[in-house]
Amino acid sequence: MKTQITQEDNCLTACFIGRLDTAAAVQTAEDVKPLLEAANKEIVLDCSALEYISSSGLRIFLTIRKEAAAHGCKVIVRNINADIRQVFMMTGFISLFEIQ
Repeated sequence: MKTQITQEDNCLTACFIGRLDTAAAVQTAEDVKPLLEAANKEIVLDCSALEYISSSGLRIFLTIRKEAAAHGCKVIVRNINADIRQVFMMTGFISLFEIQ
């Protein structure tokens, strides 16, 4: 699992590459700390290269959303595949995030 964070103007984008499973979640939680520290900006979670997400991965997404909401900002989830969309629908995450 790899996480790349880029900043453009007032937006931070995190690209998730690989499988965000329980084993990868510990390192990924560390990797996304810059998003939590800059939660006063729009945050985009790019999932175009994300193959799988576990409940631990969903918890990371939820933590990012909660921190952004506390600062009045939004989190956009982009490019989820059909399997991840199904997970989002089953868990209710589909209504928590703006999906593009």
